Amino acid sequence: MAMPVSCSVFRRAALALALVAGGMPALAQESAGQSANQIAAGQAVGEAVLIPNRIIYPGETIELAALKQVTLVPGKHKPDAMATRSEELLGKVAKRTLLPGRYIPTAAIRDAWLVEQGASVQVYFTAGALTISATGVTLQPGAAGDLVRVRNIDSGKIISGTVMADGTIKVGAS
Repeated sequence: MAMPVSCSVFRRAALALALVAGGMPALAQESAGQSANQIAAGQAVGEAVLIPNRIIYPGETIELAALKQVTLVPGKHKPDAMATRSEELLGKVAKRTLLPGRYIPTAAIRDAWLVEQGASVQVYFTAGALTISATGVTLQPGAAGDLVRVRNIDSGKIISGTVMADGTIKVGAS
């Protein structure tokens, strides 16, 4: 008769121990979740940045499909001189190999060429009401605002001018 009583006590103790032991991971997870929520509520959300999700080779135009957005750990900031927003990256051309998971230095990208080397372009000189135009061949590629060399087709003279947004070349004063 004494055996079943001690066995019953032993079973209750084992059951209680099993319940406590079985409930520990759940309590720990819940506790960890509350702690993470409390930390997140107390701190600012990390900065979202764009980084390559694959290798981007030199000369390749950067497209949205080649980028992924990641959120920095709260308290971390992107280094200076890094392009991490879509308006800084989309349509730009890589000057060197860009590796996945790494920041993109602003010095490693450039605007797309508006004029290619060897292209026939219109060259304009404007001074007040006077405008002179000529046809030229670019000796180097250039993006808007770049200074490029152009050979005048008629005279053969090489001149320098600024690439305009419409793909023409502006030389001289205003």
